Amino acid sequence: QVQMVESGGGLVQAGGSLRLSCAASGGTFSTYAMAWLRQGPGKEREFVAAISRRGGSTSYADSVKGRFTISRDNAKNTAYLQMNSLKAEDTAVYYCAANPPASNWLGPEYAYWGQGTQVTVSS
Repeated sequence: QVQMVESGGGLVQAGGSLRLSCAASGGTFSTYAMAWLRQGPGKEREFVAAISRRGGSTSYADSVKGRFTISRDNAKNTAYLQMNSLKAEDTAVYYCAANPPASNWLGPEYAYWGQGTQVTVSS
């Protein structure tokens, strides 16, 4: 079973940048598709981005396309979310999630979750 810990969240001004990290352990990281999802205050959880097992394919929500970049380093068992040009509406708890090979790398269901990291964007 995979355990994941997110880091890198914080408070940033609109227009700024943050990079989130998701450190995984307890499984073979390179066999898991990775994703980031978020839940803003009073909102449903929503998909942000996903990356395939080897990193060759990525997918983004329309709301973050062109501003966010998902990546992974299988040697370090870590996934990343680079967030640029942040907006107030990006304020949310961001979750790292993973799916094993038998599951759809795009979700919508994910088997494993981190505890989340808060991102707050001030306008």
